Amino acid sequence: MKVGILRYNAGNTASVRFALERLGVNAEVTDDPAKLAALDKVIIPGVGEAASAMKYLRERRLDVVIRSLGQPVLGICLGMQILCEFSEENDTECLGIVPGRVRRFASAGDLKIPHIGWNTIEPRSDSRLFAGIAPETHFYFVHGFYVERTDHESAVCRYGKPFAAAFERENYYGVQFHPERSASAGEKVLRNFLSL
Repeated sequence: MKVGILRYNAGNTASVRFALERLGVNAEVTDDPAKLAALDKVIIPGVGEAASAMKYLRERRLDVVIRSLGQPVLGICLGMQILCEFSEENDTECLGIVPGRVRRFASAGDLKIPHIGWNTIEPRSDSRLFAGIAPETHFYFVHGFYVERTDHESAVCRYGKPFAAAFERENYYGVQFHPERSASAGEKVLRNFLSL
């Protein structure tokens, strides 16, 4: 199986690669359109800022490449957010693959922004990405923006208000948490993705 991690100006690439290596998968980090098209699975890592990420993708026509992929694609954190239509982070038009908008967390009471740390999710029972994952399982989050609830959500998290912790649309999957930093539960999500 050929697995690739999209190279773009977002961080966390090394952490994702190391997590895959722990599962026995040697992933290639690339921004080459031909290589991306030939892969069996593509992961878009997270940690970064939406406008600069989209600028990088558009300048290299990787936005077109991502929209054309037919194999399973997993967006992590920022990688999930840019699959949506629009982000409030610097008023950014995103890829538009999954209907929905990315919103900024609003400070309220003792709610700390960004949302950093372990939180539970409520996965949808028919989600292939969360097969074998119990409700109220903890995952690790680091984000100041969130994907609003959508018809395509496959898991919900509550932090101040409920938001889409994950979504699935056709061959595109997104998770707001970091599976590569979420211990055995995150490993299970990655294994499920690799088995799609």
